[in-house]
Amino acid sequence: MIDQQVSLRGGAARLPVRPRTGRFLVLAAVFVCAACGLVYELELVALASYLIGDSVTQASVVLSVMVFAMGIGSLLAKRLRCHAAVGFGLIEAALALIGGSSALVLYASFAWLGESQYALVGFSLAIGVLIGAEIPLLMTLIQRVDRQDAGGAVADLFAADYVGALVGGLAFPFLLLPMLGQLTGALLTGAVNAVAGGALVLWVFRRDLTPGSRRLLVVVNVSVIAVLATATVLVDDFEQAARRAVYGDQVRVAVRTGVQEVVLTGTDRDSLGLYLDGRLRVSARDEHRYHEALVHPAMDGPRARVLILGGGDGLAAREVLRYRDVRSVTLVEIDPAVTRLARTDPALSELNGHAYRDPRLTAVGADAFTWLRADHHRYDVVISDLPDPGVTASTKLYSAEFYGLIAEALAPRGRLVVHAGPPEVRPRSFWTVEASVRAGGLATRPYRIPGRPSGNPSGHPSGHPSGFTASPDRLGAGGRPPEDWGFVLAAAGPVGEPGLGAGAPVPRSLGEAELREGARAADGLRLPGQVPSTLIHPRYWEET
Repeated sequence: MIDQQVSLRGGAARLPVRPRTGRFLVLAAVFVCAACGLVYELELVALASYLIGDSVTQASVVLSVMVFAMGIGSLLAKRLRCHAAVGFGLIEAALALIGGSSALVLYASFAWLGESQYALVGFSLAIGVLIGAEIPLLMTLIQRVDRQDAGGAVADLFAADYVGALVGGLAFPFLLLPMLGQLTGALLTGAVNAVAGGALVLWVFRRDLTPGSRRLLVVVNVSVIAVLATATVLVDDFEQAARRAVYGDQVRVAVRTGVQEVVLTGTDRDSLGLYLDGRLRVSARDEHRYHEALVHPAMDGPRARVLILGGGDGLAAREVLRYRDVRSVTLVEIDPAVTRLARTDPALSELNGHAYRDPRLTAVGADAFTWLRADHHRYDVVISDLPDPGVTASTKLYSAEFYGLIAEALAPRGRLVVHAGPPEVRPRSFWTVEASVRAGGLATRPYRIPGRPSGNPSGHPSGHPSGFTASPDRLGAGGRPPEDWGFVLAAAGPVGEPGLGAGAPVPRSLGEAELREGARAADGLRLPGQVPSTLIHPRYWEET
């Protein structure tokens, strides 16, 4: 069928290259365009995971929408086959502009509108339609250059396409992201895409173009490349403006690590804010309340050896090191940049009481799950100060298997405390954590601590006039702020009511009565019948 439609090449204008050379150039363009297309796809998934969280959901949205849109693009391309050269040139220019600018627009939507989900779906749809239109037009062009049977042409095209996708998929995490970052990497990819598509059509197929089509392609491609180049020059200014919109005007440190984006705001320890991937995790105004509630109930008993999982900011370690009978503290943090910042930043190190200077503290840069599997020590207290269980990257750290590893690491009479999310805003996630701890072989006693009014000193979109300014918890449905912190205290034997043990330092904001009331309040919110989360079947999701 294809041979019958494109066998007119003998009657068409002679190409400026030999058939073998032309075929090679078309396949080279396929290779480059496929690499660029996969970079756009990965860039959308990665940036959406950073900005929105829950990488599995974001990857599913991008991939499913894009594959669906590719089918639509393939159907629409049928109408362009009689003008394959100019159609392919315009499609590549549009793909270069939309794909290259997608990271900028997605980040701008997050920074100024506080919402990037709709932009994510829109870009996935547009990029998918344009990628889907490529293959039918390239099929026509390759037979225009070197007529061959349809099966051979399809095999050549898809081979070049798949190899290009491999190169793009490897270039994104190992070259573009670490060397150029999300924004500049996407812009550069768009420029390469425009050059490859435009050069193929304007050189190899220039005799198939009318003078008007040739001028149109030149103007469109030059304009696209000029827009992308201008955006690349201004990308640093854009990032600074976007950061001010997200974090306020007092950004002191902003660094992209191999794990996350880390931002510090505020001029001193009393105004400090720590953001991880755009989410306010620590506010100096009330962090002590969260960390006191996390640490002190677990310290009621033997406490010579303490293990902290997460907590690279050093604030949980500060509370632990207030106990004079603690002999050693091991802190396992996946992002060494966070612990380095906690050591060296004047405001953060002052806020954590210079915990990293204490010789009793040893910091380890590792994934907590992997580290526990290899560690064979026993600990009197294990403190799990990890991100929200709803964030997919941390889901395994809230699994029954993970708590089973912790149970094996506990000494006789050892205790575990877990930050489990806000029980009032996200009750199913909270009680799934509690069920998972029990499935790991431990008895549990959940408790909650309400936040205190703290205002919104940073101007961050997620700030709120009541509750508390920061914690590892996300906002609830509709942007509803959490109104409490939820914890699960656990041990191999029966667990009493949370309280302050003998020799405990005096907390700034908590007392025995409030902790006991927190346990009763948590029991009043209990959701029976929650099933544990496992590695094979994770059970944390967005709650509405």
